[in-house]
Amino acid sequence: MRRDEPYADRSEAGRVLAHELTAYAGRDDVVVLGLPRGGVPVAAEVAATLGAPLDVVVVRKLGVPGQPELAMGAITAVGETVTVVRNERVLDRAAVGREAFDGVLAAETAELRRREELYRGDRPREPLSGRVAVVVDDGLATGSSVRAALAALRQQAPSRLVVAVPVGSAPSCLAVGAEADEVVCPWMPEPFYGVGQGYLDFSQTSDDEVRAALAGTGRTRRGSPPGR
Repeated sequence: MRRDEPYADRSEAGRVLAHELTAYAGRDDVVVLGLPRGGVPVAAEVAATLGAPLDVVVVRKLGVPGQPELAMGAITAVGETVTVVRNERVLDRAAVGREAFDGVLAAETAELRRREELYRGDRPREPLSGRVAVVVDDGLATGSSVRAALAALRQQAPSRLVVAVPVGSAPSCLAVGAEADEVVCPWMPEPFYGVGQGYLDFSQTSDDEVRAALAGTGRTRRGSPPGR
């Protein structure tokens, strides 16, 4: 199903996205991983529809100093190892020096660890070895965050890495496809201005909403309503 109009909100986006992933429904070897914060409510709908467990992979964008929304890279962590993905094109264009980059990296690493503890608490991570990992975000712009997640998750030896987003930039989807085993994106608008153009309601997702989604659907099986 191809999309050509904005989603009402992230919940609708998740339901539409789940229909694109029906090949993975009802399987015991599938794990859905949401990227906080905005990707988690989308992932919760996907997990509920597929009957798969929901987990979270925390990714932090490395914003250019003075232009925090412009990603010069991203980081994520699985266990103690922090994986860094650099966007060399942005780094060159913005002329970001090593000291400035390292300063942003240190601050975002601290925030990444804080959010991991906040969202996960004492919940164990879903094991990924030999399983299909469906990585869900609310959209794909530069792709830096998803690429960081993929690099870290590959180290856990999943059988397949699937990236699923409701809306995205066509070039970024193509680039991410070189690192994932499959990319599912129902809508790639042209021209692409940003993820927000894919939603009528693109209000910020709160930490409480992320925790509620994880608590409510962490073990949801098919036929059960997603947590809110």
